[in-house]
This record gives sequence, structure tokens and C-alpha cells, in this order.
Amino acid sequence: MKTARQTAFEALLKIQKDGAYSNLVVDSAIKDNPDLSDRDRAFVTNLIYGTLDRLILIDFNLSLYLNQPLKKLKPELHTILRMGAYQILFMDKVPSHAAVSESVQLAKVNKSAFAASVVNAVLRRVADNGVQYPDEDERSPKYLSIKYSCPEWLIELWIDSYGFDNAVAVAEKALEAPPLTVRVNNLKITADDLIWKLAADGVVSEKIEGMDNILILGNTGSVDGLMAYQAGYFHAQDMASRLCCEALDPKAGETVFDMCSSPGGKAFTAAEIMGNEGEIKAFDIYQSRVDLIRKGAEKLGITIINATISDGTVYNENFGTADRILCDVPCSGLGVIRRKPEIRYRTPDDVSTLPPVQYAILNNSARYLKDGGRLVYSTCTLNPAENEDVCDRFLAEHPDFRTVDFLPDVHRHIPDYKYLTLMPHIHGTDGFFIAVFEKN
Repeated sequence: MKTARQTAFEALLKIQKDGAYSNLVVDSAIKDNPDLSDRDRAFVTNLIYGTLDRLILIDFNLSLYLNQPLKKLKPELHTILRMGAYQILFMDKVPSHAAVSESVQLAKVNKSAFAASVVNAVLRRVADNGVQYPDEDERSPKYLSIKYSCPEWLIELWIDSYGFDNAVAVAEKALEAPPLTVRVNNLKITADDLIWKLAADGVVSEKIEGMDNILILGNTGSVDGLMAYQAGYFHAQDMASRLCCEALDPKAGETVFDMCSSPGGKAFTAAEIMGNEGEIKAFDIYQSRVDLIRKGAEKLGITIINATISDGTVYNENFGTADRILCDVPCSGLGVIRRKPEIRYRTPDDVSTLPPVQYAILNNSARYLKDGGRLVYSTCTLNPAENEDVCDRFLAEHPDFRTVDFLPDVHRHIPDYKYLTLMPHIHGTDGFFIAVFEKN
């Protein structure tokens, strides 16, 4: 049986080498090692996500005690050092001597035996000196980049776009564990009844004021193993996504298009709001993702979702028209870093390719909308190039569309409101952007 640290090591190495999504790798690591105790599973999850969260700060501290550049380290050795440093600096319940000795053992069995003495020496220095920060102006992007483990370009983007205080607050919030919020499936159960059923499984849940059918869960362990989840009584959904569905405002009996639907959470919520009456066409470009939508709808008892393969940038006259259309487009994900920490290490080049695709999807979607219909554009990113700029261009090139004022209680304090940007430290949601258009 693999140890918890070996399991975490293999997962982190896969993320580093293959660019795999952390949430998928963690889920796979836990499922592939069923002999791990609940305590070990929690340890593995914490170690993987925590190390990813703090990579830049960890690497800065490691570089202080190495005689060669980090980029010259073998991936196995680099990963072991990062894991050891994270345990020493940020996991209070792990004794430093245990972190050092276990890291040395990992090196011996993972192609790094030649460097076992290096692991021992470097991590002992880390333990002796604690967290170190650069000798820089504490308001400089370089200092903030290392302190919050965000690339300098991203810190500068947020400062330029949202101001210094918001930029720091967003970066700080990205290091916190996100809340687990779920959407109650009102087709099967009430929120109050679900609270009681979850309590029977030892899960603590509470309602959110002003957010019907949304619960915050605690003490869950693996959600997949809960009876209430298997029965289709809820699906995971952040409050921002719920607000997005409220902005869409689907009605029973209407036709709704969800242009980039996978994994289907917003389509599920729309169907529940509609009372499972009408039609939702949920599109995605890959068959595996379409199958995921279908499977989720079946579990929830939703029958009005028709999941179909489609490229959101290409018009298909056979699809007909829709009363309401949701364009939750592929984006850089800079608003959900705390859920997928590897996102923070994307480059400006990675991000710059997205706005043209996002605009193409929005532009194509408008062709399906009925007169008087509603079109919602949303992303889970905090980047004006993917948000306001795309929407401003759309309005400039589509005079038959206008913006719609929605969710007045949420954005009432925002002057000159046109679109809605949600921020974790202000709204308690993921970083998210919503724009609502209506066709004249």
C-alpha cells in the first residue's frame, strides 16, 4: 500500500509534468488508493492543494539554500523539496523533523537517492529559518507575487484593473479553502428536508440568507459517498453560478440553450428553476463531456435537458431558436484559483488566446436568440479582456441588443453599473463576471 506522502508525490508530479487539472488528479489519487484512512485522505488533499497554492513562495525559500537554479532540478527532486517545504512552513501538525526524514525517504525511492543528502540539508535550513520573504518594497508586484504565490503579471493585471486593495484581497483570498456550497434539487426534496438527511450522515449544513435552495456544507468528507448525493438531492454549485442562473431567469415551458454546458451545473439549476418543464439544449464540443451532462441530469431526475455535441463558434440552423441563452464561455479561470490552484501559473500568452474565442461564441449564440429573448454572458475569471472588453465589442457590433439591469440588491452599491463582477472578498463567491443582454 502506498503511503499518504507517496500518493501526494505522484499526484503533484503528474500535475507538474502533464499539466493535469488538480481536482481530477486528487479525485483519482483518492479513488485509486482505497486503503488510505480518512485522516490520510485529508492529509493527501491538504498536501497537494497546499503545495500548489504556495509554489512561488516555496520555490523562493528553497532557492535561498540551493547551489543551483531550481529549473535544473529533476522534476522528482523538485517535487519532493516542495512538498517537504510546505509541510515545514505551513502544516503546523507535522513536526519538522518528520517532514525532513519522510522527504529523504521519498527521495531514496523516487529516482532521487543521489540527492538524499541535499534534501536533508535544504529542508533543515528551511526548518531553522522559517518563511522568508524578499527584500523588496511590500507594495511592489514582485514582493506581492512571492508572498501570495501569484505571477507578477497577474498581480499587475489585478492592480491595474481593480485597484491595489482589491488586487491584494483577491490574491489573499485565493490562498483560502473555498466553501462547499450545493444547490438543493427542488424537484426531489426541500432544503429543510435535505438538511435533516445530511445531518443523519454527520454533515453540517446551513442555509444562506437570500439564496433559496443553496446550502453551505461542512464536515462532508467525500461528497460522492453521501447517500443524498447518490440520490440526486443536490449538486455542487457556487453562489456565483446560482446568481448567473437567476440572471438568465428561465421560465417553465421555455426553450433554453446552454452553449458551453459541461459539466452541466447551470443547466441543472435552470431545469430545477423551470420545474422540469420546457426544453434545455446543453451543448459541448466533446462527447465525453456531453455524456457527463446526461449522466448528471439522469441522477437528478431531470428530463428536459437534451445534451448534444456542438461547437459554440459554429452556427447550426437545425437547432432552431431559443427564448434564453447562456454563454458561460471557456475562460482563464482566474476567479476560481482557490479551487484549482494550478490556474494561477498560466502565462499571459495562455490567456491572450481566449477573448477571440469567447467573442466568437457570444456572437454565434446571438443568432439563435428570439426577438425579446435574453442572452447571458459569463466567465469565472477576473480579467477585463475576457469580460468587459468582449461585451463592449458585442454591444458595439450588435445595435439590436441592450444590457439589462438585474439582481439590483447585489449590485446596488456599484456606481455606473453595466455588468456585474463578483469578487470573493466582497461577495463571498468565486470570482465571476455576468453580463445580461436582451434582443430588441
